[in-house]
Amino acid sequence: MAAPTENPSVPPLIELVDADIVSAQNQDMPLVERVSWRLHPGDYWAVGGLQWSGKSDWLTTVAGLQQPAAGRHLLFGEDPAHLPQPELVAARLRVGLVFENGGRLFTQMTVEENVALPLRYHRNCPAEETRETVASVLELTGLAELAPQIAGQLNRSWRLRVALARALVLKPEVLLLDNPLAGLDPRQTRWWLDTLDALNAGHAWLEGRPLALAATTDDLRPWSARARQFALLQGRRWMELGGRAELTTSGELALREFLTA
Repeated sequence: MAAPTENPSVPPLIELVDADIVSAQNQDMPLVERVSWRLHPGDYWAVGGLQWSGKSDWLTTVAGLQQPAAGRHLLFGEDPAHLPQPELVAARLRVGLVFENGGRLFTQMTVEENVALPLRYHRNCPAEETRETVASVLELTGLAELAPQIAGQLNRSWRLRVALARALVLKPEVLLLDNPLAGLDPRQTRWWLDTLDALNAGHAWLEGRPLALAATTDDLRPWSARARQFALLQGRRWMELGGRAELTTSGELALREFLTA
């Protein structure tokens, strides 16, 4: 499994510096204040938080889809707010994002069409040129037999896999996931954790390049033996918890309350 990069000469892929995270619906009230965080190549973060703690808004801020109300956000060393539109789009395409609750698919399109869409739209690839790539990522995500199915006819757990395939089809350097294990049965949960382990370690789909991961969650326990860095959002605070050993031995009251909630 890939180890996080500790060499200070290797710049972080994404960085927040004293950032205030706000909701896209209400930018006057910070949900989380003064977040300083770095994502390096090979990292694997699990970020816990209860409902309304700001997990989703933290994730979309990290992805560059919204700006912090204060502080700085750097995406591959650049401030997205100062990038020309073509460079901003190029930077965002280096980040795969899996949204919560079914992944925001186009429900009237097939599974195959949803997964091909980033290639068709951003790479201007004709349909016939996308088939091999799409077939490979559908095989990776266990969706090959569902390729002709209408996405809106699938249940939530399978729609979430389609969203993962769509996020991976451009072979990103970073994968961000918003509470992907919520509501899954044990078998589906194990599939997700095993697949994310393989991607983080350097899957053949990525030519052996480790994929940096950050996932939000309302339950840190399934991630405790998989992720390697942990944080908690609670009471507008960002709390870095350390690694696996620190997670199990921490005396942080907020963490103990979260784990037993």
